[in-house]
Amino acid sequence: MMHPITGDGLCLRPLTAHDVGEFALGVRESLATVGAWMPWCHAGYTTAEAQAWFRLCEDNMVAGLAWDLGIFLEDGRFCGGTGINQVNRLANMANVGYWIREPMQGRGIAARAVRLLVPFAFDALKLTRLEIIAAEHNLASRRTAEKAGAQLECIARNRLVVHGTAVPAAVYSIVP
Repeated sequence: MMHPITGDGLCLRPLTAHDVGEFALGVRESLATVGAWMPWCHAGYTTAEAQAWFRLCEDNMVAGLAWDLGIFLEDGRFCGGTGINQVNRLANMANVGYWIREPMQGRGIAARAVRLLVPFAFDALKLTRLEIIAAEHNLASRRTAEKAGAQLECIARNRLVVHGTAVPAAVYSIVP
């Protein structure tokens, strides 16, 4: 099991059964912001869906396919999620994703979480490139990428599918 990553007032750690209720609540209360871009964020999100997600996260971590973690404040309050996923070992790169529950947004939590993940990605996983892909009009996610130190490389046509529609996306990178 992965050790928590701590710093800058945050703790990034694997999600546990203890987190299920707060996770599901965080998803449901974030429809207006996270739900606009992420179809998994919907009004009827259940604890069973959270439990299934947690199992998938654990399986992916054991297999070395992804490292999806909960974001918590130092006092233990659940803020959202972040992770390294879509690992491409041939290209030695991966994607970084993040979401913050709506009442905790606007505090720089996602950018701080990404900055905590970067050394893990480069030092422990030995990756040489991280990408953050945000829908072109998802300005909050794009600001987060920039605050985390990622550099905009391009706007890629039809790079993401958002609620069934292909949309252009900003491609950001972080390299050692």
